Amino acid sequence: MTSEEIGYRGPTACAAAGITYRQLDYWARTGLVEPSVRPAYGSGTQRLYSFRDVVVLKIVKRFLDTGVSLQNIRTAVQHLRERGFRDLERMTLMSDGATVYECTSPDEVHALLQGGQGIFGIAVGVVWRDVESALSQLHGERIDTGETLVGHNPADELARRRNRAV
Repeated sequence: MTSEEIGYRGPTACAAAGITYRQLDYWARTGLVEPSVRPAYGSGTQRLYSFRDVVVLKIVKRFLDTGVSLQNIRTAVQHLRERGFRDLERMTLMSDGATVYECTSPDEVHALLQGGQGIFGIAVGVVWRDVESALSQLHGERIDTGETLVGHNPADELARRRNRAV
C-alpha cells in the first residue's frame, strides 16, 4: 500500500509526531494542521490524518520546541500548503526564531548562514524518515475500506486477530 492510501487516527498521529492529543485537537480546530483525509464532523467522528499531515505535525512540534512563535509557524505551514508539499522530503526549513525560510539547495542554506544571525534548521527528510519509522510500528487505516492496518509491531497479536475476524 502507498502512503496516500493509508490514514492515521488522532492518537496514532500524536504518537508519531510526539505531541499531545490536546495539541492535535487545538491545531485542528484553529486550522494550523487539519486532517487532509477526514475531518471531524461533530461528536463521535474521528479525524484521519495522512502521512504528510503527520510529517507537518512533527515539523510544527520541532519549531515550537525551538521557540518559534505559533504565528510564524502558521505562516510556514501556509507556505507549505500553497506549495503543495512537493519535494517536501528534500527541503530544509531554517529559522532565526522570527522568520521561517525554505531552503532546497546547499547554496540557499549557505547564503542564509552568511547573514550573521543565529539560525537553526530542520532537515525535513530526517523528519520524514522519523515519522515513517514511527508509523511502521503503529496502526493505520485503509482510506477506502476503513480496515485497520497493523504496524510491524510483533507484540500486537490482538489487532491481527481482530483483522482476521472481520
